[in-house]
Amino acid sequence: MNQISILGIVGSQRPQSYNRFALKAAQALVPDGVTIDLFELHDIPYFAPKHEHSAPPAVIEFRRRVMAADAILFATPECHHAVPGKLKSAIDWASRPYGEGVWRGKPAAVMSASTGGLTTARAQHHLNQILAGLEMPIVDRPGGINGHAERRFSPDGELIDDLTRQFIRGLVAELASLVRGEWAARGFRVKEVA
Repeated sequence: MNQISILGIVGSQRPQSYNRFALKAAQALVPDGVTIDLFELHDIPYFAPKHEHSAPPAVIEFRRRVMAADAILFATPECHHAVPGKLKSAIDWASRPYGEGVWRGKPAAVMSASTGGLTTARAQHHLNQILAGLEMPIVDRPGGINGHAERRFSPDGELIDDLTRQFIRGLVAELASLVRGEWAARGFRVKEVA
């Protein structure tokens, strides 16, 4: 069986972020033959084009982890109708220098968790536009956890809501299917999970 490795990118900097909790829940909800490893952006500096040819060690490691993954699962909060600046900077670092980006062709999915009644549709739309511009195949489904994340996770981050569990499981399964479809399109031999 071909093992699918997904890199989960935590778009929030808050230690108790519901987006981090959602990615941790996703690690336990993967289908057979799939793993998710998380990457935190704390050490990634803000992107500066003048330094793109001399990236710091944290950026080099980030690029290495993206290249090694079969797919990317982003979990992002919404900041002023867009993705947080730190996440955008990480994406920019891994897209440069020109012609050496590591995103092109990498299947991706986006999910978001938010408190209150509003979801993070604008941030998801913004991120999907960025990913499309980077020529990344994207899972075509809304990635929101329908607001009120504080009702879906316990204070220590455990997922306690069955509908959210089903949503995350389905999103990860669709991402894995997208990877298998990409492999098949490129002529890789893919063994179906029994």
